[in-house]
Amino acid sequence: MRALALITALATLATASATYDKRDLAQEIWDDIKNAVDCAGCQVVLTALKGVADLGTTAFVDVLTEVCNISGKEDSDVCSGIISREGPVLDYILQHLDIGSHTSQVICASAFGLCQYPEVRTYNLTFPKPKPNTTRPEPSGESPIQVVHFSDTHVDLSYETGSNYNCTKPICCRPYTAQDAPGNTTTPCGPYGNTKCDAPLSLEESMFAAIKALNPQPAFSIYTGDVVAHDIWLVDQNEVIEDLNATYDRMAGLGLVYAAIGNHDTAPVNDLPTSNIPSEYSANWTYEALTHDFTMLTQSASAQTAANYGSYSAIYPGSYGTDLRVISYNSIFYYVDNFWAYQDPMDFDPDGQLAWLINELQEAETAGQRVWIIAHVPTGTSDHFHDYSHYFDQIVQRYEATIAALFYGHTHIDQFQISYSNYSNRAFDTATAIGYIMPSLTPTSGPPTFRVYDVDPKTFAVLDFTNYIANISDPAFQLGPTWQKYYSAKETYGSLLSPPVTDPTAELTPAFWHNVTVAFEQDNATFQEYWARQTRGYDVSSCTGSCITQAICGLRAADAQYNCVTPTPGFNFAKRDASSAKQALSHVEKCEGSGLLGLLGRMVAENLMIYKYMPLLFAEYGLPYIV
Repeated sequence: MRALALITALATLATASATYDKRDLAQEIWDDIKNAVDCAGCQVVLTALKGVADLGTTAFVDVLTEVCNISGKEDSDVCSGIISREGPVLDYILQHLDIGSHTSQVICASAFGLCQYPEVRTYNLTFPKPKPNTTRPEPSGESPIQVVHFSDTHVDLSYETGSNYNCTKPICCRPYTAQDAPGNTTTPCGPYGNTKCDAPLSLEESMFAAIKALNPQPAFSIYTGDVVAHDIWLVDQNEVIEDLNATYDRMAGLGLVYAAIGNHDTAPVNDLPTSNIPSEYSANWTYEALTHDFTMLTQSASAQTAANYGSYSAIYPGSYGTDLRVISYNSIFYYVDNFWAYQDPMDFDPDGQLAWLINELQEAETAGQRVWIIAHVPTGTSDHFHDYSHYFDQIVQRYEATIAALFYGHTHIDQFQISYSNYSNRAFDTATAIGYIMPSLTPTSGPPTFRVYDVDPKTFAVLDFTNYIANISDPAFQLGPTWQKYYSAKETYGSLLSPPVTDPTAELTPAFWHNVTVAFEQDNATFQEYWARQTRGYDVSSCTGSCITQAICGLRAADAQYNCVTPTPGFNFAKRDASSAKQALSHVEKCEGSGLLGLLGRMVAENLMIYKYMPLLFAEYGLPYIV
């Protein structure tokens, strides 16, 4: 009844151009958020927000900022900064939202966890040619080449050594107040980083030096996005362009690099629109900056197609008659925190990128090339829309013999995901593709990391990879990071399989990785070692029982609808990937759940007795730890 009164009052204000009391409206909406415990309640919240949106952008931003302040979930400057940047986009989306539609159900599932995910909508992809009767090529036996992979650098150019690492902001190690400044705090950060802060420039420089020292002649490198730091309430267009250009200029010192766009590589954070939006919201400036940087890094004019929607392909010439086509696509179109993705009705193929991808893969198949696909957001996580994940997976199934592997970042932890031709029968002989998910440089989820792949020079299949870390928990780290081998995939997992896979020239096939997940099922110690390896041994959370079941299910789900994640009332915990409610809700330190959509989710979460039920929820959904 109270919600109906609020909606009626909002309608009256909108039609009569009446004045409104910002505090009263904010309190009403906050009460709705606190009382939303099911899908119907979420629709009430959306209806109230839509009513405020109809009052105009200024009113919407003012009221939503007041809601944030009342909630106490962030400092007031963080509330005003986030909402002043993302609020106008959400205002536009809500004005055009049909309450009760597929789109509104998706919002309530992905942001609030109060609706079940709706069924994937049918979309008939068109392929130029039928699938040929070909399989993955056999290894050539030639000496492998090396390829470096790193991701999520998030270098904070405002990081100040000696400033407070235990602050109240989403990221620390900045002198936000006099008490946070060097010399005034009892928790000063060191010169090379802290787990509550983004990476200082010195840490990135250390990693680049280690890459050159440990792998002096890699064939090329791949970078799977997220240049900009997590100061999401402060970042603007100028900072993004400065950070992109500065980071990619430094990265060029590594030689040939293929990079992908991340959700932090624009402003406001996460919000990359398609071309069918009003010009004042255009992100062309992002694409123009990236086009310049990607063209420089790839040394290829073909990267100039990134000016369209941040995607491109480039050819790496092979030495044995087979070329590699590297396809970098814009995964932010399919990211649940991108407000522009919620234009109602949601597009089946935003800006035609899936059609473009099919065309690129068909050209590669026709030319006899192998393909690496790189992007930021992994398709199998709960950060990825189910519909687009399913459509993408159909493309992978069609071109499985051409695609050597897929490479992602975003989660900040060490993971992989497997595609299957039949998700009702996930087995070694139905595994069709493997996606490698790279942990981050920024140390908010564990020691900074980079990876080196051993790659067949003819088939471009991954034969092994080795992760290198710098142990941030070691007191000597602040004297200068020491980068050392952490583990090799083949050394760690190959001997566990039957028959063992230890031949240096053997591919780490999709079947190999499925069999690794079987080893996890059969031996708890093996799984626990993997679980700890995700965060490079940092602050490892417990995972037993149904947690193990869910975690393994997630590894077997490059199609997100099969990842065994069920929306949790109040907040979608699985997307947070954290080991405690306070850690998940007090810091926005990683890609998932950052920005306004994550903030709205936190408002709901803490008002459903979340701390009381956290042990049961984590046991049920098997959530990995990320600070």
